[in-house]
Amino acid sequence: MAHLVLIGGGARSGKSGYAERRAVTHVGERRFLATGVAFDDEMRARVTAHQRARGDAFVTVEVPVALEAALDASHGAAVVVVDCLTLWLTNLLLAYLSDEAIEVRVEALVAAIARVPGEVLLVTNEVGMGIVPEHALARRFRDVAGRAHQRLAREADELLLATLGVLVRLRPGPVSLVEEMHDAGHAARLTSSCES
Repeated sequence: MAHLVLIGGGARSGKSGYAERRAVTHVGERRFLATGVAFDDEMRARVTAHQRARGDAFVTVEVPVALEAALDASHGAAVVVVDCLTLWLTNLLLAYLSDEAIEVRVEALVAAIARVPGEVLLVTNEVGMGIVPEHALARRFRDVAGRAHQRLAREADELLLATLGVLVRLRPGPVSLVEEMHDAGHAARLTSSCES
């Protein structure tokens, strides 16, 4: 049974860097499941930079849609970093899945995570703290992500929130500061898909 750590926060909050730093403390294979899709030159450059920064510390698997299968194929890994949930949800929306079909996929994701014997570090963007989006697709994305966060939070052994330059542990309680992310150079070298 996996030990699920759900790590949320805003863009450039340090959540991906924390996930990578935590993952490299594990002995054995470290698997990095990258859900981002490089649609343009700027994104391709970001992906290349992220891969270069990770180096050989991780086995990187590009999984824009088939995340559940990639988790099932990760059973030999000591730790799996999924970066990130919200990009995966975006890919499902862009594949024209209905909200109901996406909820089925989220349930399948929960089941796949439970089958992983090691630690799963699941990175996600908190997108529901701003204004109501102007466009229907953006509102739909916000709602789909919010429901997915609620579902995965119910399963998570640890809940962490990156905000205002710090990482806060929400579960297990009591609420506490995990780390201050003040080394910007180190964080910049380790940032990944959800930090883009």
